[in-house]
Parts: sequence; structure tokens; C-alpha cells
Amino acid sequence: MPSPYRAIFKAPGTVLFSVAGFFGRMPLSMMGIGIVTMISQVTGRYGLAGALAATLAMSAAALGPLVSRLVDRHGQRRVLRPVTLVSLVAAAGLLLCVQQEAPDWTLFAFTAVIGCVPSVGAMTRARWAEIYRGEERPLHTAYSWESIVDEVCFIFGPIISIGLSTTWFPEAGPLFAGVFLAIGVFWLTSQRATEPRPHPRQADDRSGSVLRSPGLQVLTLAFVATGAIFGSVDVVTVAFAEEQGHKAAASLVLAVYALGSCLAGAVFGLMHLKGEPSHRWLLGVCAMAVSMIPLLLAGNLPLLAVALFVAGLSIAPTMVTTMALVEAHVPRTKLTEGMTWTGTGLAIGVALGSSAAGWVVDASGAEAGYVVPVVSGALAVAVGLLGHRRLRRPAPNREGQREQDDSGIGEHQDGGQPVA
Repeated sequence: MPSPYRAIFKAPGTVLFSVAGFFGRMPLSMMGIGIVTMISQVTGRYGLAGALAATLAMSAAALGPLVSRLVDRHGQRRVLRPVTLVSLVAAAGLLLCVQQEAPDWTLFAFTAVIGCVPSVGAMTRARWAEIYRGEERPLHTAYSWESIVDEVCFIFGPIISIGLSTTWFPEAGPLFAGVFLAIGVFWLTSQRATEPRPHPRQADDRSGSVLRSPGLQVLTLAFVATGAIFGSVDVVTVAFAEEQGHKAAASLVLAVYALGSCLAGAVFGLMHLKGEPSHRWLLGVCAMAVSMIPLLLAGNLPLLAVALFVAGLSIAPTMVTTMALVEAHVPRTKLTEGMTWTGTGLAIGVALGSSAAGWVVDASGAEAGYVVPVVSGALAVAVGLLGHRRLRRPAPNREGQREQDDSGIGEHQDGGQPVA
């Protein structure tokens, strides 16, 4: 492992919560695509599959910030365990309904409840932010590492989910997504030493949602369009592979997409960057948008894989820069909620992109479906250009309630070392 990455793991407990976070994030890449594959296997209806994936994403978008706000106030362990159990019960209900050929409305009902699944990536990033608060260089490396973990999940998650559902039984992909979620969340929340201390709401705290930050509004809105790219690419790629007669190969093609992002993130974490993060962020958004255009020209799976690999190179650097901007624009006492809002934007975009792509595929075929990510990329660029100035404005007071920081938050219970 390159020395900057090795250095960040010298802090006690970082290896364990990072591994637990990996397992907890696998459902992010498995559940949605698993539902799409499962429904298309059982019913052959991509419109229904895309609508269910959209329902899952919209539910996560609505419930995610609320869960993270509760985490900031009450702690990860107290909040994440019960909401995870609710999500797992709902997932079991969905699989049972699919197996028993229940009415469509039951599928939507259970899928909506699955959306209370916690944003595990925001939880691990909050731990890194507390450990290395005020240290720009190691925090940049830590966020890059988290982006690599995200992409490794997206490399292996679709392969596992689609592979299980197509070679074993249709419900296998979402089933194993639930298993990973249970392992990851309960292991992560058992690690109390690195858990960020909660910040109970004070009687005079009337600041409301952290989304009032102008910079966070721009990031979240841009990520709606970015999420539409991801959601539509997933759905259309599965349909395209099926049209080519190799549906199971969709997992490999999507893994190549994530591999490009993973490699770019690894290199990005080694770089010592100067200049305005907002400029790098806008450049990354533009690169993601332009990289969607070649998908319209890919007439077979090998060419599509190459195009997606190149497209993936801009993802991780943009995500890393986004997390740095979030950390700079929201109070520390609401950092988990702030990071979750970008995930919420992605989830809303995934919902819209998945649904739109499913409709286009049903109406005009898979190749036409790649128009959806192209249009989504153009919208992301428009938001970035219009809102770029807000990201350059001075950030609000990031310390939150300073008297809490001065009272010892951030010190290990066993003496002296920073704690997340």
C-alpha cells in the first residue's frame, strides 16, 4: 500500500471500521441492481424493475438525511441498529412477495420501507473526519480511500448480485445484499472507540436542516443529475447485455465502469493538490458529462466496456472533492447529515434515471436508453456552472458549538489520541 494510505491507518481502530464499512456498503451496489435483475428474470418487465429501483432510491433519499440527523444527535449505535433491522425485515417481505407472485403494490410497499437503510459511507467518513479534523492532507487521503472502497463495492457488488440472481435463483442477489448489510452495520456499530460522539440538540439550536447551506444545495442538486447518470447506466446496461444475448455479462461491464473509478481514486489520493477545490469539482462534473457521449456509439459489449472504463475515471476524483467541499461548508456537529445529503441527491437521481431508462428501454430498446445518461450529464454541468460561485464563498462556522469542542470532544476515552 502506498505510504499516504498506510499512514492514515496508523490511528487505532481505523482498519476495523473501514473493513466493516466495506461490508455495510455492499448493498449500495447490490440491492438496486439485484431488484432490477430479479424482477426482469421473474416478469420480464423492465418498466416495473426500473420503477422499483426508483422507489428504493427515492425512499432512501427521503429517509437517509433523517436517519443521519438522528445519528448526529444520538450516536451511530443507538440509531443504526434498529433502522437496519427494519430495512432487513422489509427486504425479506419483498422477496417473499416476488416468490409468491403477489400484486405489484405489495412490491412497492416493501421496497419503500427498505429505503430506511443507513448511509454507511457517511458513517465511516464521519469517523475519518473526526480523527483527522483540521489535517487537510491525511483527510484528503482518507476520503480517497473511502472512494476506492465505494468503487470496489461497485466492482464486485453487481457481479455478485447479478451472478447469483441469474445462475442460482432470482431472489439471491437482494438476499445476499441483506446479509452484507447486517454484517457491516452490526460490526461497525460494535466499535465504540472510533464512533463520533453525538451532539444532542441544544434548546437554543434553531439552525434547522444543514441543507440551508448554499454550497451544500449546489452539491446536492448536481448530484441529483449525477445519480441519474448512474441509475440509468445500470438499467440500460442490463437491458443492452440481454439484447446482445449475454445478460450475465452486464455485471462484468458495470464492474469495469467501477474499476476505472477505483484506479482514478487510488491515484488521486496520492496527489498533493493545490488551488480551489471548487474548480476541480466543476472540472470533474464536466468530464463525467462528456464521457457519457461515447456510450451512444458502442454497438457491442466489448466497446461498451471500454467506454464505461474511460467514463469511470472521472467519478472518484469528483466524489472525493465533493466530500472535501461538504466538510468545508457544514458545521462539524452536522457533518454526517451533510454528507448524507449528497447521497440523497444521488439517490433521487438514481430513482429518476432508473425509471426514465426503464421507460425508454421498454419503448425504444436498450441502445436508445443511453440518451438518458447523456442528458443527465448535461444537466449536471448546467447546475455546476450556475452554482459554482456559491462553492467559492467563505464556509460557515465549521466547528458548530465551539464549547462542545473545547470540552474534550475528539479525545480517546483511553487517553490522548483523536477519536472519531
